[in-house]
Amino acid sequence: MELLRFTTKGIYCEQAGVYIDPVRRVDKALITHAHSDHAVAGHRHYLATQQTALLLRHRLGKKPLIQGIAYNYPLKINGVTVSFHPAGHVFGSAQIRLEYKGEVWVVSGDYKLINDRISEPFEPVKCHTFVTETTFGMPRFVWEPQETIFHRIYAWWQRNKEEGRISVLMGYPLGKSQHLLAFLSEFGGNIYVHNETELINQIIRNAGTKLAAFSIYNKHSREEELNGALIIAPPSIRKSPWL
Repeated sequence: MELLRFTTKGIYCEQAGVYIDPVRRVDKALITHAHSDHAVAGHRHYLATQQTALLLRHRLGKKPLIQGIAYNYPLKINGVTVSFHPAGHVFGSAQIRLEYKGEVWVVSGDYKLINDRISEPFEPVKCHTFVTETTFGMPRFVWEPQETIFHRIYAWWQRNKEEGRISVLMGYPLGKSQHLLAFLSEFGGNIYVHNETELINQIIRNAGTKLAAFSIYNKHSREEELNGALIIAPPSIRKSPWL
């Protein structure tokens, strides 16, 4: 049984009448996570995890109908049982499981297997068909252990500090920034974040996830305080006078 099919609007489940991460406006959208390439604006009804729903309301405002659902909670939609399971990609990210007449399909969304200390760890889900993202699916992509990478980043930061320089790392406000902060804050040192990153951080903290507070870098930040500091900011600042 073909439970899902690819359309110009996105992955479609005809039996439930829903799309998964649709790229064009639809009536009912199931959202794997809050990154803008998966959760586009303009849908009438959004269904996501409770955590992702918080982020979508921050991004999209109050106009669309945004419903949050707990992980692993089965919800019937036109006879199709839908549930969301941790994907480990970013805070609130999920794989979406759909079951109909004994057939089980899972759409992964973006996911990662390592524990970043912020995202809910990836949960393997048994299924007949697994629809997977493959951003880094080719065999040539082999990563070092994250602890090795973070120690290397910290050593770079300290070299810059000794030379009186400010270190800047680029990371999306949701996901990469929290991953960096969760590990680098353990080393100690003066860390600043972009305002948009801190807004996301606050949503994550308010939801009960442990994440330290950080100073916000802006035009009022004093140079003597910034000397040797680390600033984490979104890639968009490269085209702005922010720094």
